[in-house]
Amino acid sequence: MNALGKKIRLLRHQKGWSQEDVAKRLDISIPAFSKIETGITDVNLSRLNQISKLFGLTLVQLLSISDSEEDKAKVDEVNELNKKLQQRETEVIDLQKKVIDLYEQLHKK
Repeated sequence: MNALGKKIRLLRHQKGWSQEDVAKRLDISIPAFSKIETGITDVNLSRLNQISKLFGLTLVQLLSISDSEEDKAKVDEVNELNKKLQQRETEVIDLQKKVIDLYEQLHKK
């Protein structure tokens, strides 16, 4: 994956969009968009302009996203995943408590 493809992928993840969502917005096929993200295909200037507008950036901003912004996006994504993991852990603990309660009720009878 090339640097531009990584940047586009991060922007897409920040918006919570799938490859299909972006492909539809760009009026291209999903495989064509996937090739842009993976760097398999070179992107022409008009397509870059279209992508930058889609993400609310200027063409210069799209091409010059710094590593620190990329790192921030990764940190944000990790934080979001951690929140989801904590929620799941809480759900598991609650379910374990219910199982223990049911087990105790069965053995009291």
